[in-house]
Amino acid sequence: MGRNTRKRRSPLAVRAVAASAALAIGGGGLIWANFYASAHESNSSPNTTKAAAAQVATISCPDVGQKLTSVPANAKSNVDTELATLDKQITEAYARLASSRQAQANDAGFVQNAILSPLKDKRSAVIGRIKIDFTRVGAAAPTMLDGLAACTGTTANQAQTTAGGQNNGQQNGGQQNNGGAATAAPSASAPANIGGQAGNGPVAADFVDITKVAANVQGKPQKGANASRGTFTTQCGVNANKNFNTDNVIVAPGVTNGAHHLHDYVGNQKVNAFSSNQTFLQGGTSCQNKSDLSSYYWPVVRIQDGTQDFDQNKDGGGKEGNVGKVLTPVSAQIKYVGSPASKVVAMPQFLRIITGDAKTTTNGLANANAHWSCTGFESKVQLTSQYPICPQGSKVVRTFAFQSCWDGQNIDSANHRTHVAFPDPASGVCGNGFKAIPQLTMRLTYNIAPPTIQNGVVKNAYAVDGFPEQLHKAATDHDDFISVTTNNLANKIANCINTGKQCR
Repeated sequence: MGRNTRKRRSPLAVRAVAASAALAIGGGGLIWANFYASAHESNSSPNTTKAAAAQVATISCPDVGQKLTSVPANAKSNVDTELATLDKQITEAYARLASSRQAQANDAGFVQNAILSPLKDKRSAVIGRIKIDFTRVGAAAPTMLDGLAACTGTTANQAQTTAGGQNNGQQNGGQQNNGGAATAAPSASAPANIGGQAGNGPVAADFVDITKVAANVQGKPQKGANASRGTFTTQCGVNANKNFNTDNVIVAPGVTNGAHHLHDYVGNQKVNAFSSNQTFLQGGTSCQNKSDLSSYYWPVVRIQDGTQDFDQNKDGGGKEGNVGKVLTPVSAQIKYVGSPASKVVAMPQFLRIITGDAKTTTNGLANANAHWSCTGFESKVQLTSQYPICPQGSKVVRTFAFQSCWDGQNIDSANHRTHVAFPDPASGVCGNGFKAIPQLTMRLTYNIAPPTIQNGVVKNAYAVDGFPEQLHKAATDHDDFISVTTNNLANKIANCINTGKQCR
């Protein structure tokens, strides 16, 4: 979900395997991340996945929402709806791609002619409507959207490389046609699915034995004299009451199934695509502190062992490649921490923050902010682009550290990112006139039987839900937050942190 334009670099090299000094993307640039600053082929058995072949595996489209850093307020509703339409079009095109493997094998031009060209025409129409939405309210049409209609067919190896896997930029058979879209080398037989129980990931290369990964966690910035050293922990449960939906009120307000994948919700209990600031105040909360009406939500994790869940025939679930048993976290720690460089100001009411990028398989890793590890290894290894295989008795851990610098004015922005930022990774200082706010951190743990890999096949894989064309890569993990408090709680959190207390 996360449309994200703010890029950041930091000194923690995230290595997928011990043999790799770093992960390469595209032309060979190195991928870096920082825990503090952070920004397929099925066989006869339903619980196995195979390494992907070189046929077109997924569809890669420019993320139009990333380009829209400013949208007139009275055009925002229409533009949000059009952006959601673009996501729906990609989902539909991917479904066409996945269901036409034999036709692709019989006709080397099928993907371009039957899928990518019609998709380009549909996207062009939507982009044209977005421009009209601007001009209708007296604003200039956004010319930066020109040229963003065309999509490409991406091979499995290209997708694995973009999302940070082991292939180190190998193109493996992709070639350009005169329409500008990559097509796969023809195959004598129907292309296989791209891993996973639903044929859209994950694959064996998406997993790594954490005991074989070299330590990669570096220290946080040194705290200065004016550091805010306190913490505030809010206990909101693990979504044991199964409060789910496939909406995203931040990115696609008013659009049912705008996320195209399932979310866990804790905190505010009245959040869906049609929620408003007013309904947030009336929503109740799963948090022990009843003044915390904030919404904390993230994609569910599923175990792909051949089982299905309640949404196997529903939008956002099995109909869109999100399959398997939904896992409830064993624990969910939500903690606000301070800045190593300064005091913090209270979060404004209704502040929205998205961390991570749900589209890294096609967008690249610039805005990835997933951290995967195992209990007993968290201080040594943090992974962004692969899922850990944990030793017996060790839990899988997902950790998020949200943006902690705020522009001081806006509770949201057109691309849902430019109003917040990460601090400088070396000093912890907020730049560009931004103010330090309490940094939201989240730690989710899961009991997951370790997947096994034999002859390039992963059995009993697990993965986060995502857009179907994103192939369930670990780097697509993300987290969403809407700050809603009553009884002066926002100021209490800031005061607690600024005075060095550990509060609950």
